[in-house]
Amino acid sequence: MKSLAVMQPYFFPYIGYWQLMHAVDRFVIYDDVNYITRGWINRNRLLINGKPNYITVPLNRASQNKHICEIQMLSSNWRNKILKSIEITYRKSPFYWEVFPIIDRIICYKTDSLSDYLRNQLETLASFLSIKTEFRLSSLSHKNSALSGQERILDICKREGVTTYINLQGGQDLYDIKAFRAADIDLRIIVMKPFTYKQRSIGFTPSLSIIDVLMEVGPVDTKNHLNAVHLISNEKKILQ
Repeated sequence: MKSLAVMQPYFFPYIGYWQLMHAVDRFVIYDDVNYITRGWINRNRLLINGKPNYITVPLNRASQNKHICEIQMLSSNWRNKILKSIEITYRKSPFYWEVFPIIDRIICYKTDSLSDYLRNQLETLASFLSIKTEFRLSSLSHKNSALSGQERILDICKREGVTTYINLQGGQDLYDIKAFRAADIDLRIIVMKPFTYKQRSIGFTPSLSIIDVLMEVGPVDTKNHLNAVHLISNEKKILQ
C-alpha cells in the first residue's frame, strides 16, 4: 500500500502537519494553488512574552489571484529579525541549543521564491525529525492546475499510483468517499491525539508553530509524538 497527502506549504506549521507528513509514503507540496491571505503560508505563531504572536515572511505583491509558486519574498532584513525574535523568546528553553542551529539554517536559506523557500524548510525539518516521506512539488510534477478540488486530488493520486489518500481532520467534508472508492483509492482522515506540554506562559496555547514544540519538548519526544494519531474513514470509524 502506498499512501499520499497533498497540502499547501506552510511556514513552520503546527505538529499536526508533520504527523500527516509522517503518516504517508509521499507528500505533495501543493504550490500551484492560489495564495491565501492571512493564512499559514507565510506566517505562524510563537509564544512571545508569554502570548501568541506572529512571525511573518514579508512578500512582494502577494495576491490571492496568484499561485504560491508565483510569489516572491521581499529582499529585506526580515530573516535576522525573525531569528532575533526566536532567540530572545527561546534562549532559556531546555532544547534551545539543540534546535536553534537547524532553525537558523532553514530561515537563512537563500532564495527569492516563496515556494522554494517553504519546500526547503519542509524537507530540511522533515529530515531533522527523521521523517522518511518522499516529496513532490505539484508545480513541477503534475501540472494539472486546470483541474480543481476533488477532481485534481484524484488525478494526483492516479499519477502517483497510490492506493490511500490521507487528509487532515479539517478537510473531512471536502471529499466524497464514493468518488475515491470508484477510483480504488482509500480515503482516510488523520486525527491527532491530545498533546499538551509545558509552555512559557500561563495556561496552554494549542497549535503553535513546530518551533515552540521543538524548543520545549525536544527533537526526541517530538519524533515520538508523530505517531500519536488515529486514522479514520469518512464514516468516522477508527482504523488504527
